[in-house]
Amino acid sequence: MSVHGWIVLDKPAGLGSTQGVAAVKRVLRQGGHGKVKVGHGGTLDPLATGVLPIALGEATKLAGRMLDATKAYAFTIAFGTQTDTLDLEGQVIARADHLPAWAEIVAVLPRFTGPIAQVPPAYSALKVDGRRAYDLARAGEVVELATRAVTIHRLDVDPADRPDDPAQRLATLTLTADVSKGTYIRSLARDIALGLGTVGHVTMLRRLRAGPFDLAQAISLDKLDTIAKGATLEHMILPLEAGLDDIPALDLDPEQARAVRQGRVLTGLPLSDGLWLARSGMVPVALVDLSGGALRVARGFNLSDVAE
Repeated sequence: MSVHGWIVLDKPAGLGSTQGVAAVKRVLRQGGHGKVKVGHGGTLDPLATGVLPIALGEATKLAGRMLDATKAYAFTIAFGTQTDTLDLEGQVIARADHLPAWAEIVAVLPRFTGPIAQVPPAYSALKVDGRRAYDLARAGEVVELATRAVTIHRLDVDPADRPDDPAQRLATLTLTADVSKGTYIRSLARDIALGLGTVGHVTMLRRLRAGPFDLAQAISLDKLDTIAKGATLEHMILPLEAGLDDIPALDLDPEQARAVRQGRVLTGLPLSDGLWLARSGMVPVALVDLSGGALRVARGFNLSDVAE
């Protein structure tokens, strides 16, 4: 049986993204599904939990799109200490006695909504002169990363953290955020704390959504392990096109589908310009670019079709 689609893992703390991929490969192999190409749609820190989309088979051709997708997180900032990693795993490098009042928090959060500039954490996978920033930081070297432009589409306080008294001071604050690609939540937490006249670090980070995938579709490692024990995939794997729910579908007739599979350009299509999912029946054929009525293949899928 060929396996193509997505498994959305509710990643536990302590597990890296590549370890999540390895776990999926292992259970598929043990479940008798043979050798399946597997890749993840965006790194999630070992400290973090939550949505980790894992692409299978032909869906791995779409994994890169997840890197560009907006994502949603819940995270908790502990005020008063800053660590070198900006989370629980690091060593304390700064302390401050000031705890922000609720009124201060309400006033400062709009500064961190919309387009902002941020400096990524030194402990990140970004490369500096060909080496990972976290490797340099662990070696005790000074890591200087360039400021980047990101967008915070939404930033809300957890209702449980809203005190009745606006003068009340908070030792911790839990927020939810919808963010653009390239946003580092640990940097956002650091900068919010600094904006409040104190320091802080992340103590909890949970990804709620990555592109079209959210926690409602995610499965635990325990449920994943049932595949190795003979459970069927049908209730755990999402179809390839689930990663393209923001892309309109274009239905092809058998001759058009054959032409697209061969990489030929179709012309005279009365459709709007942009990216489309071309399909034959319910079978994805290709991700295509339409411009001036001409269709060109952006990414083809090698999936069987009764029309062949």
